[in-house]
Amino acid sequence: MQWGRVFCKNETENYFPKNTKGSEVRRLKSQIWSSVVTIVLVEAKNLLACDPETATSDPYVRFRLGNEKYKSRTIWRSLNPRWLEQFDLHLYDEGDQHLEITVWDKDKTRDDFIGRCVIDLKNFTREITHNLWENFEDGAGSLHLLLTISGTTASETITDLTTYEENPQELEELRRRYDWQRTFQNVKDVGFLVVKVYKASGLAAADIGGKSDPFCVLELGNARLQTQTEYKTLTPTWNKIFTFNVKDINSILEITVYDEDRDHKVEFLGKIAVPLLRIRSGEKRWYALKDKKLRARAKGSSPQILLEMDLTWNPVRACIRTLNPKEEKYMQGEVKFKRQVFLKNVMRLKVFIIHFYEFGKMFENCFEWDSKIQSFSALSVWLLLCYYFEPWMIPVGILLIFFKQYIVKTLAGPTSIAWEENADSDELDDDEEEVKDTMGEEKKTLKERLLAIQEVTQSVQNAIGKIASLLESVKNTFNFTVPYLSWIAIIILTGAMIILYFIPVRYLLMFWGTNKFLRRILRPHAVPNNELMDLLSRVPDDEMMLDYKDMKILTTLGEPERRREVKKKHKTS
Repeated sequence: MQWGRVFCKNETENYFPKNTKGSEVRRLKSQIWSSVVTIVLVEAKNLLACDPETATSDPYVRFRLGNEKYKSRTIWRSLNPRWLEQFDLHLYDEGDQHLEITVWDKDKTRDDFIGRCVIDLKNFTREITHNLWENFEDGAGSLHLLLTISGTTASETITDLTTYEENPQELEELRRRYDWQRTFQNVKDVGFLVVKVYKASGLAAADIGGKSDPFCVLELGNARLQTQTEYKTLTPTWNKIFTFNVKDINSILEITVYDEDRDHKVEFLGKIAVPLLRIRSGEKRWYALKDKKLRARAKGSSPQILLEMDLTWNPVRACIRTLNPKEEKYMQGEVKFKRQVFLKNVMRLKVFIIHFYEFGKMFENCFEWDSKIQSFSALSVWLLLCYYFEPWMIPVGILLIFFKQYIVKTLAGPTSIAWEENADSDELDDDEEEVKDTMGEEKKTLKERLLAIQEVTQSVQNAIGKIASLLESVKNTFNFTVPYLSWIAIIILTGAMIILYFIPVRYLLMFWGTNKFLRRILRPHAVPNNELMDLLSRVPDDEMMLDYKDMKILTTLGEPERRREVKKKHKTS
């Protein structure tokens, strides 16, 4: 088994060229790549200043592997640039195994050389994402990149499921690493995940001949692995096994199926998102492939993918990791302003504003004595609370909310989430793109005039979305949406109640202030964080719940029944 790490990939980005089967493949055997080298260019530090006037540079990076060359975008006036770009190159068994990386300063006349480094790919283990800081051999500075060699086409590899044999002794040793007795031996190692990718069916035809060339990409946090490409088929069989090192039990495993096309292009075929806490270990099942936004079924004849996952983790290590900042995901799509997203965020926030308004109205009515029973009861509770109040009662009150929601959830059972396919389907985005394409030069000038307004509205949209997401996360914590996180909150509140009961508040404030003042002295390299916000950041909001609410087990249904269910769902939508 090997550990891996996964990276997000925009389906419109460049990928690898298309090949064919049969005699043409044999004829071009010497030209077919054996693996895909995925490079995520993150950042550079302390580059050479090539512009005397500004004491900075305008750096960009060039990659060369064999005959393949790529060039990054230019970052203007920076000695510590941050690119966050992804490139895919192809590795040949008999080709050059040395990846050459050079950094240049963009200039009007002639570009200036900044630095160079060469990476020998033979020294790197396949199916593992390597986090590298490379110092330049010539020049000054260092380069941060993530490198993965996967998607191998060779048979009888370590990821080939047909030749894979489980070693019970090895599996038992791995599981013992996460026993309770070894909890504090390696706190950062939360667990490990094994994913077996068998096959897919019902995929959409992306080629003119009515077929596709599908391959599968697995992403977990910043880790990215992929299968080989199966050519000219709508029912590919990959039979691959991948293993990921789990650093955060609250992560979501994303599996996307693409169609390999010419000129380094790919076409989206379907996607699923599986939270690690919802994985049923050892269960082989079909998952329905969704569209890009995980709201509706992907195009095709009821597309689905057959997977088996096995997750082993340590709850105490996972709890410690949950109370620390989330790992930054390098490759993320840029959030643009959209009217529908803006209105949706406003409506999400409006729900909480209405609740706060109703509570304030009820609180105000207690002083009006319109209802004598209500006002007298409120006065009595207020006097008793003021007379008997102790700080430890605050977590007790919050625990009572948890208790009430737990009883309600137990009695009511699982709640269904409203389906909003029309509000978030891919077709709406396609229509918007068509409208943009039909705009003339007059529209472009109007866009330039409204650019400043759009930036402000985009900031307002994102701010409203963050506030609504935080409030929904608080609500879902009390609702036991993710029971593991809710029980962590209950344990923390119970501990706070006990501490507040036995220790005076002034001592706690003295300890808190001393810790804050001396943090830089005692722990100079510690990352400042807020445990409460770190916990809430792991709780999914209502939008995230929509992303993976419809993961159905399709093996229990026959093919005609599945199709009738999908048609019925789309009609009701």
